[in-house]
Amino acid sequence: MLRLLVRLSLSFSLLLAPSLMLRAASGPVSHSPARAQLIAALVAPPAEQAAAIRALVGVEDSAITPALNAWRAGELFLVTLGDGTRAPATLAPAPGAEGQLLALSVDSATPLLDSTSGKPLIFAPKQLKPLDTTAPLRRAIRDVLEVAGVSDPTPSVRRESVERLGQSRKAEHLPLLKARLVIEKVPVVRAALTDAIAFIQLADSDSKVRLAAIASLTEAHSLAAAARFKEQLAATPAPPADEAAAMVAALKKIEAHWQIVNFFGNLFRGLSAGSVLLLIALGLAITFGLMGVINMAHGELMVVGAYATFVVQNIFVSAFGLGSFGFNFYFIAALPVAFAAAAAVGLLMERGVIQFLYKRPLESLLATWGVSLALQQTFRLVFGPANVQINAPSWLQGSAAISDVLFAYNRLFVIGFAALVVLGVWLVLNRTSLGLLVRAVMQNRQMASCIGVKTTHVNMMTFGFGSGLAGLAGACLSQLGNVGPSMGQLHIIDAFMVVVSGGVGNILGTVAASLGIGTVDQLLQPVLGAVMGKILVLFAIILFLQWRPGGLFPTRNRSLD
Repeated sequence: MLRLLVRLSLSFSLLLAPSLMLRAASGPVSHSPARAQLIAALVAPPAEQAAAIRALVGVEDSAITPALNAWRAGELFLVTLGDGTRAPATLAPAPGAEGQLLALSVDSATPLLDSTSGKPLIFAPKQLKPLDTTAPLRRAIRDVLEVAGVSDPTPSVRRESVERLGQSRKAEHLPLLKARLVIEKVPVVRAALTDAIAFIQLADSDSKVRLAAIASLTEAHSLAAAARFKEQLAATPAPPADEAAAMVAALKKIEAHWQIVNFFGNLFRGLSAGSVLLLIALGLAITFGLMGVINMAHGELMVVGAYATFVVQNIFVSAFGLGSFGFNFYFIAALPVAFAAAAAVGLLMERGVIQFLYKRPLESLLATWGVSLALQQTFRLVFGPANVQINAPSWLQGSAAISDVLFAYNRLFVIGFAALVVLGVWLVLNRTSLGLLVRAVMQNRQMASCIGVKTTHVNMMTFGFGSGLAGLAGACLSQLGNVGPSMGQLHIIDAFMVVVSGGVGNILGTVAASLGIGTVDQLLQPVLGAVMGKILVLFAIILFLQWRPGGLFPTRNRSLD
């Protein structure tokens, strides 16, 4: 009996072997019903394809989206296999040694194999004709792709897809959205699902459902809902009285909420703008406030730090690749490089030009203005006249939302970094021997020289330190805006305004003035516009200096008296 069973099993295996070998040679077999449905839709007769594609709406499978995208882009082909069957395939993006392209299975993205030789199928780039699309097919593909994003593994893609479905206002999408709401775990996507369901229910035939949808969108403070409510209130015929009253109340609540959100958003942007001003003005507070040098090239020293960041970025791109894990550390490495590069250029300026112009402010102004023009031309010759692209590391991209107020990570970093720099400057000036020598020389240069202080070395180190701070400001600004040869000219006037209004040579005054000017400017811009807001801030500073010529915290020392 056992011998008979063995013989039967061997015979059965021999009978099945040819068919198994043929199926394996033509590529991997799809065991997923969804993928089998996809393959059937792709090879269906043209008259039946639109209906077969629409049958994929709501079907969750990772192969559907790339296959339909390839079809819509004209990159999907039907390949005839050795047994005469046709299989949908895409072509590999990289050609082989002879310029031919490998055919990939739509089902598994693996190479299709010839049923006779068992070798991968390859084709010349123009040997295959892509599948045609008609207007009904394109509409069917669009409908499927709209819904396919709801089950995408990336939360941001799911959220965008859900928002599009809500704006489409199609009741046919309600079952899918409700089913997804039950299993969705990400809070942001769940909120988008709730809003999308409410948007579609605004057109429901039941008045109670419509009122519930209005209440849901009101609690979500949806701006899109506010626009929709305004459309419905202005439409003819007007909505029922109870719904119109609910929409009016919802508009008031939504607008009040966003007024508060915009205020705190502008306040945050003002603090970040003030922190940028603080980073720019700190170095100037030392070179101008403590040393009395009107350095018109301070903005160009900031540009040196920005270009140093650009160079470090390129080095990390060459070593690790753009977007890699190692690339994310380039900005940390760029900060000390930016400080050192700007400090080195500052030392050259001090030794070559400024050391001969102490106590001659007007001549130092003209000389440093000439240096700034020379540095700008140097930037154009080395890096080109156009702006250079500096990519932010991943940990500085994106933002966090608290009660709809967005806090950008790069701006949060600038605020925190500015606080650390202020603390570092205060420690250097008040807790180190260099700071003691700096304060001594700046208060009474002759007396410090008489007791053995090398004033020339102190001048050199002080100017280099202030220039290095300008380099740090340039590195931070590279994460917030464009970097180009004329970047420094856009900020030098604001830096001088901060130093003068805060009190020449006073670090606390520089902090207060920069944060105050940046915040007021950002709060005025939404009301008066960017230009008028800037003019009003400048006019207010002029009036303030007429009242307090010494600034917020005037400095008192023997050299000034």
